[in-house]
Amino acid sequence: MTVDLGTLGWDGLFARHVAGDSGDEITRILSQAASTDAIALSGGFPHPDTFPHEHLRDRTAHVLTDPLALQYCPTAGLPGLRDWLAGWLGRHEGVRPADDELIITSGGMEGLGLITKSLLDPGDRAVVEGPTFFGALVGLNRALAEVDVVPTDDDGLDVDALARLLATARTAPKILYIIPEHQNPTGASLGVQRRHQLVELARRYGLLIVEDVAYRDLGFDGERRPSLWALAPDVVAQVGTFSKTFAPGFRMGWVAAPRRLVAQLVRAKQNTDQCAGALGQLLLEDYGRSGGYDRGIAAAQRFYGARCTAMLDALARHLPAAARYTRPLGGFFSWVSLPAGVDTAALQQRAADAGVTYVPGSAFYPDARGANALRLAFSRVDVDLIDEGVRRLSVVLAGAIEEATGEAAPLGVGPGG
Repeated sequence: MTVDLGTLGWDGLFARHVAGDSGDEITRILSQAASTDAIALSGGFPHPDTFPHEHLRDRTAHVLTDPLALQYCPTAGLPGLRDWLAGWLGRHEGVRPADDELIITSGGMEGLGLITKSLLDPGDRAVVEGPTFFGALVGLNRALAEVDVVPTDDDGLDVDALARLLATARTAPKILYIIPEHQNPTGASLGVQRRHQLVELARRYGLLIVEDVAYRDLGFDGERRPSLWALAPDVVAQVGTFSKTFAPGFRMGWVAAPRRLVAQLVRAKQNTDQCAGALGQLLLEDYGRSGGYDRGIAAAQRFYGARCTAMLDALARHLPAAARYTRPLGGFFSWVSLPAGVDTAALQQRAADAGVTYVPGSAFYPDARGANALRLAFSRVDVDLIDEGVRRLSVVLAGAIEEATGEAAPLGVGPGG
């Protein structure tokens, strides 16, 4: 007898951890990136102009002579790359991880996935910022974790609110996921005093802090606050990515964490891709040891800083008065908040018809919050299109605000956050 899956229903076959999966937002953004029909203010992609094209063109043939280039490699990463990265972290963070405290991953997303796979059983509790990176929410959802949300403000995570949650929680959370620098999606950075308070809470309650440093090296103001991992390497797992500072096509990142956790991540990675690609690792090490990596970061800071200025100028020029927006000092994003009653998810088609895209705020929460907010990305869009994209979006938002409030929403006088 033949079973018709269309009759049986795929929903009955899918694992519980994909039921209600919110990963469609990532797929939608990746699809929008290839579209030429709209000004894409949605995808937080690095710009190709920041990729090391010349170095890769000049050095790839040489790197390919290494017998390891096209071969499998150690699961934790090639020794040469780990040595270079450990030294780089030592110089820039003030702490050098030991050899068994560092693993090379296939991008930052894999690092997050390995941590959730290694630490979370169904029903375990995790804490996130509200709002936070939706890719992390997908990972927590697939781990069948219970997710608590702590609010943020202009100074990052509200550590006092976290302290109250931890003091009253019936079941202690296992992990806190946080983006301390130039956060995705708000662009906010965690204050120095809050960093010290946060690591004290982690030690008091046995909480692992998962520190995502995807945008840490892309600041515009020259300030480098201490990383949470450098402050407390005993209770912090730092998850990094080279997608924003090298090239996303190589899919490489790292986790620096206590050795017991790294050992478990290595075991977990053996059941995913076994190892990050050796060719990419060799090229990155070559680029790093040449000094190109640091020069590339400095150039990227200037590059994205100019785009951020263009975005903020456009928001000040066009956004309705009832809207507010954040003023990031690094990273790729600004967060726009609108009056209650405006549903930015419902407005996406109207914006697309006007020739502009964004990500609705609800994608950055595990619950129904964020409906009246949206994220704008300035990293990938051509700088001469930013003003026009914000202008088109502002017309759509003004109409929605007027419908929701019954009051006119004049353009060009929107306040900053």
